[in-house]
Amino acid sequence: MRNLIFALNITLDGCCDHTKQLADDELHEYFTRLLQDVGLLVFGRKTYELMVPFWPEVAKNQSMTQASNDFAIAFDALPKVVFSRSWESGAAGNTRIVHTDLRDEILRLKQEPGKDMLVGGVNIPSQLIELGLVDEYRFVVSPIIAGEGRRLVEGVHLPDGLQLKLVEATPFKSGSIALRYLRQ
Repeated sequence: MRNLIFALNITLDGCCDHTKQLADDELHEYFTRLLQDVGLLVFGRKTYELMVPFWPEVAKNQSMTQASNDFAIAFDALPKVVFSRSWESGAAGNTRIVHTDLRDEILRLKQEPGKDMLVGGVNIPSQLIELGLVDEYRFVVSPIIAGEGRRLVEGVHLPDGLQLKLVEATPFKSGSIALRYLRQ
């Protein structure tokens, strides 16, 4: 059975707005390694449109730093599932748009053979956390207090007793730290 990994950049005060983060080569190298370990990306439409076409264009043109280019190549190569109630078209070739029930589809995908799945963004992961379907959490905490912006668990009804076990902590030169937790 495949696990569902939720990965996100976050500030010290819980803000997960991508414009408030540090995005350096070390961060891109970390996420490239994570992408190489998974077999499927899961997004909502808004996060997907934030990532595509930007990263596929970087992969094609190799227009950024080597670390960013490597991230773009790893991102572009992975199949993607996008959950949307209304979006009908506009997805790239290796992307499937899903209109069915989030819970049922994720449970079905978990049963398929292959590498683990990675979910990003805020809305879809929040729903998956509420449903108790996230197996692993990876947070890169930036040494920033944003003071504003979308919060990770804002409006989320957490399952009773959601306990996580820290299994890895990796400090970055920037002062950020990558934290890896497993659901207990």
